[in-house]
Amino acid sequence: MPRRPFDVLDLPNLLTLSRIAAAPILVWLLADPTPLRSGLACALFFVACLSDWLDGELARRRGTVSNVGKFLDPLADKVLVLSVLIMLCATPGAARAPAWIVALLAAREVGVTTLRAIASDEGLVIGAEALGKAKMIFEIVALVPLLAHYRLGPLDFHAAGLVFLWYATALALWSGTAYLVRLATVLRARPAGVPEI
Repeated sequence: MPRRPFDVLDLPNLLTLSRIAAAPILVWLLADPTPLRSGLACALFFVACLSDWLDGELARRRGTVSNVGKFLDPLADKVLVLSVLIMLCATPGAARAPAWIVALLAAREVGVTTLRAIASDEGLVIGAEALGKAKMIFEIVALVPLLAHYRLGPLDFHAAGLVFLWYATALALWSGTAYLVRLATVLRARPAGVPEI
């Protein structure tokens, strides 16, 4: 199926950009956390994460997958997730996420973004791998209960969120290393004139 001409304002890209727009709202809600504001932040974050699945599905069905979309989508994910992680680390009173885990995840995202820039400079667009997607899923599963935070009967959202955050951290390190190895292998072996992998 032929691709349509790229339009930055098509629906999939607008959904991607909406995740970036949601980040400052989440920061504002988490700057003064109360049960109500935490609940609103949790709901907004969950809806924003659903848009991550929806924009990719729409782009594929409409044939509007583009290199710019492949760049914007992971960028929006990073802005959204890192904004929440930083605010959870800086929560007044008791931090909801360990600062060293947040720093480690942030360093991984900066590293992968740098590698993407190197790949782009070489004419390559490297999409997300299964490991990277699994990492994102575990981050979402961790951050939703960490945002909810408060106990509901026997359910301890905070404890559940921390368990999934550990899994997300392990996957982040694994997928970041795999991305580096993949890029290095492609740069060494690809024939001239191959623009995308």
